[in-house]
Amino acid sequence: MQQIFNFVIRNKTFLLFSLLFSIALALTIQSHSYHRSKFINSANGLTGGVYGTMNSVDQYFNLKIKNDILAEENKRLREQLLNTNIATDSSFIDSTYSKGKYRITIADVYKNSYSLTNNYLTLNKGKNDSIKRDFGVMTSNGIIGIIDNTSKNYSTTLSILNSKSRINAKIKSTNHIGSLTWNGESPIYVQLEDVSQFAPVKVGDTIETGGESSIFPKGIGIGTITSFESDISGDTYTIQVKLFNDMTNIGAVYIVENLNRNEIRSLENNTNE
Repeated sequence: MQQIFNFVIRNKTFLLFSLLFSIALALTIQSHSYHRSKFINSANGLTGGVYGTMNSVDQYFNLKIKNDILAEENKRLREQLLNTNIATDSSFIDSTYSKGKYRITIADVYKNSYSLTNNYLTLNKGKNDSIKRDFGVMTSNGIIGIIDNTSKNYSTTLSILNSKSRINAKIKSTNHIGSLTWNGESPIYVQLEDVSQFAPVKVGDTIETGGESSIFPKGIGIGTITSFESDISGDTYTIQVKLFNDMTNIGAVYIVENLNRNEIRSLENNTNE
């Protein structure tokens, strides 16, 4: 309390001036409509700026919630595309998805390697979320890999940037099939091997999943052709494919489950026997 008294005594002249100035300013504003309107406009601008800043801060701290809501909405829309006969020119999803039944689970990437010979991703969904081995993993841009192993709450994904990866893929414009592999060199490119020499391959053509497996539906985007060359035998092409996905920057993914997977595999096993 003594410090307050000392402050008032030291600054009594300035405090008196401030008081008188405030009274004079208030009287001026009250007695003149022009000054009053200017003051109100200035006050509105100031409070609007303050509220705008507070709203921006609030939106920033609510980004996680909004992103979760958006991801859930995307999940529902993507499941509809997978399970209904809808085809749009702007989507990489093919209408033939309607032939199967697919369920999507959203997951976050906890770890992602892309500079090794055999790369993996770790996702925050596992057995407790009904995730199993050989489920497909993708983003809105295209495929990422295949679930390789699961624990209660996590799973690892065999990345398409893995020397062990083999995924059925095709040239969109011609439907010629090949095997998608990775030569271990660049995280930007993968290779489509064993494509027939009779295929009319063109730079710029789109490569997508072939649908000849129970993992990925037909028509999910992979990348575009940048170059191609004949194999030593001369019977097939090896095609260089630039990926749609930036494999060095993967945040959220979709895990795709084929609900007919067990039936298809059981039939295939009985046929092989």
